[in-house]
Amino acid sequence: MGFISENYKVTYAENSRETIRRQTLHQFEQAGIVIRNRDDPTLPTNSPKNNYTITPEALTVIRVFGTPSFDEELSHFTKNHGKLIEKYAGKKREHNLTVTLNDEILTLTAGAHNELQIAVLRDLYPRFLPGSEILYLGDAANKMLKINERLVEELNFPITQHDKLPDIVFYNRTKNVLFLIEAVTSHGPMSPKRLHELTELLSKSGIKQIYISSFPTKKEFKKYLDETAWETEVWLAEEPDHMIHLNGPKFLFVLE
Repeated sequence: MGFISENYKVTYAENSRETIRRQTLHQFEQAGIVIRNRDDPTLPTNSPKNNYTITPEALTVIRVFGTPSFDEELSHFTKNHGKLIEKYAGKKREHNLTVTLNDEILTLTAGAHNELQIAVLRDLYPRFLPGSEILYLGDAANKMLKINERLVEELNFPITQHDKLPDIVFYNRTKNVLFLIEAVTSHGPMSPKRLHELTELLSKSGIKQIYISSFPTKKEFKKYLDETAWETEVWLAEEPDHMIHLNGPKFLFVLE
C-alpha cells in the first residue's frame, strides 16, 4: 500500500489491507506470481509476520520486460501456470494439520489457532461431547472449512451469518443441545458481549446452547479470565480431562 501511494499516487485507508489481501494478493498467489510466507510456511494467515515473496519464475519474466526475450519468457510462464500452482500449493500442504473425526480426515492450515482446534476435535470432543455431530468448523484461511449442510437445513441454523459464529459448533441430537466452541489464541473468549450476540442469533432455534472457550494452557486462560462470561465453560488443551464451569449454582450440591 505504501508503494502504491508513493508510485501511483493512490492512497488506501488502513482498513483496506484485508481487501487488498483478498482481492489482489490472493489472486497473485493463485497465479504463481507470489508465494505466501516462503520463509516460514507454518505461519497462520492472520499472523502479523504474514508476508509475500515474488516467485523465481515470475521474477525471471519481469526482469526481461522490455527486451526481445520477454515474449518467450512470458509464454513459458503461462504455459507452466498450472504446474506452478501445484508446485507452490504442494509446499504449503506439507505443513498442513490433519485430524480424524468420526472416520473423516479434516485438513487445516498451519498455525497456533488451528493447532488448538485440532486439540478440541481430538481431545475435547471424545471426552465431553461423545455422540454429537459436527455442524460447523472454521479455519483461519478458510472460514467455512466444514459444514454439515443436512444438519444446517434440518435445524434452520443461521450459517449465512458465519462471521458471527464461533470456531466450532457441535449438535447433540439426544439432548437437543448446541455446543459452541471458541478456540482462544489471538481472539478473545466467550465474553458477555459475545454470549449476548450468539444467544440473540440463536434465540428462535428452540435449541439449548452451551458455550465453551478453549485455551491451550491455564496460563493463557488467566490472561482472559476477566473477559470470560458467567454461564459458560472453559477447557484447557494441556489438561484435557477437566472442564472449568463458570455456571453459578448449576453444579452446586446441597448436603442435607
